Amino acid sequence: MAEKLRADLVLEYPFTRTTGPVIGAFLTGLREGIVLGIRRPDGTVLCPPTEYDPCTSEPLTELVEVGPEGELVSWTWVSPPRPQSPWDGPHGLGLIRLDGADTTMVHGVLVDDPADMVVGMRVVARWRANRQGHITDLEGFVPSGSPGQDLEGFVPSGSPGQDS
Repeated sequence: MAEKLRADLVLEYPFTRTTGPVIGAFLTGLREGIVLGIRRPDGTVLCPPTEYDPCTSEPLTELVEVGPEGELVSWTWVSPPRPQSPWDGPHGLGLIRLDGADTTMVHGVLVDDPADMVVGMRVVARWRANRQGHITDLEGFVPSGSPGQDLEGFVPSGSPGQDS
């Protein structure tokens, strides 16, 4: 029998990309426990921020702080969690419009049951104790007024910045 041919291949991307001034500031804000958006020329605020206006392609530079609290605009329930999910247990994924922002961001809504979610409800950011400037510094959102809710099953597994 003939020997099989084999050629080892190492696939590399030998370059470094920075986050840039807008996304870098957004991630630094998360590390500090604040959420930043960016103001468009028409006065509206995008959150999360982008470097360019999605309608005009103009560069955007005016970062503004938005609230850690906002409104759940839409949601879906994820059960069981997908293998790549940062949450170990069933959870909501919501479109959340933070106070001071005109757009929504997608993030986890950390409740025990889909019956605990309703469009229009107020939610507030739940921050990790040890933050490193990563999207997982914002652990997720919980219903406003329920900071003591048991969220043991919602700690992201294997994510950068995970508390031990």
